Amino acid sequence: MKNLIALVALASATIAPAQPTRPVVQHFPAGPNAPFSTAVRVGDTVYLSGAIGIQPDGKLPAGFEAQAKQTMEKVGAALKARGLGWGDVFKCTVFIADMKNWPAFNAVYVPYFPAGKLPARSALAGDNRRFLERT
Repeated sequence: MKNLIALVALASATIAPAQPTRPVVQHFPAGPNAPFSTAVRVGDTVYLSGAIGIQPDGKLPAGFEAQAKQTMEKVGAALKARGLGWGDVFKCTVFIADMKNWPAFNAVYVPYFPAGKLPARSALAGDNRRFLERT
């Protein structure tokens, strides 16, 4: 009988849920009038908001490659501001208006990452002109 009681006590101690520790969440607001954060850190993971190739003056650079480069530079600056680099990126989502530009985009995109450290990636094609007209 002593063994049965000890076993039950051990089982109840093992089954009792431990208090999980919740990761710290840190928000990096985009600005006083922006309804989103440019980044959110949850524990050791940083989630970045999307970026488009608009220059600081609010204009798009001329040409697809220049716009892609400006986008990558903005993402790189957001990474650097959080103490990260391109080798820390593990997932990217790319929205591109015309998939005919996919090879040109890859030519700009790939050199930003250390050799052998390309992140997982999803790509969606579509017309983003309506979005740009609202910004």
